[in-house]
Amino acid sequence: MEILTADFFQRALTGGLLIGITAPLIGIFLVLRRLSMIGDTLAHVTIAGVALGFLTGIYPIAVGLVFAVVASFAIEKLRKAYKGYAELSIAIIMAGGVALASLFFTLGMGYNNDVMSYLFGSIYTLDTTDLYVVGAVTVVVVIVITLFFKEMFLLTFEEDAASVSGLPVKMLNLLITVMTALVISTAIKIVGALLVSALLTIPAACSLLIARSFKQSVVFSVIIAEIAVVIGLMAAGIWNLAPGATIVLLLIAMLILTLIGKKGFSA
Repeated sequence: MEILTADFFQRALTGGLLIGITAPLIGIFLVLRRLSMIGDTLAHVTIAGVALGFLTGIYPIAVGLVFAVVASFAIEKLRKAYKGYAELSIAIIMAGGVALASLFFTLGMGYNNDVMSYLFGSIYTLDTTDLYVVGAVTVVVVIVITLFFKEMFLLTFEEDAASVSGLPVKMLNLLITVMTALVISTAIKIVGALLVSALLTIPAACSLLIARSFKQSVVFSVIIAEIAVVIGLMAAGIWNLAPGATIVLLLIAMLILTLIGKKGFSA
């Protein structure tokens, strides 16, 4: 139990709680717009940026963040070019991200162990700089969603109606994608690139089963994510488990219980 009072664990808990706010906030919009796979895509691109950061000696998360934001612009450009095939843009950018990551892995053999920690998460290694970055992204995401909540709601359910009503649809689409890039680039050190999409989608999947309104689904998704982060980190710390994997598996267990409870209630 001493681990729970250690400085590194307190930093991990703080970082986890912050991502537990931003990931489901963005995730609920992605899930409802059927863009869930964008999380995996931007995570792979971010890993390429992290690998380049280690190669060049630049703060890896900063380089990963730049890569993710550039990729988000590219995704929006491709979505416009292939309007009827929105998922194609995601597949193309993911392929590019994987290719770049493989290339940088080959060039930086000595840094591969460091990069691998970003694949599976290394929340216990969060430092003060990491927390400042995650905190800044959290503030930005919360402010943007608060200011544009009604517009994003309409865009999510009726994009054509949003366009007809005069809303800046292109700007809002880009804004959502860029915020997704910011969240993912800061979350990969916490849960890892291979698991980050779970934090975006599973809380939203749970909340959509039990919420009676869109606002409720947003609130419930954040609460579910925070519960998973706190319990998952405590369990991982006490029993020496992989924290990122523990959080994700706990989220899956919560989804299964929600499905069972929903089925029983409906019956």
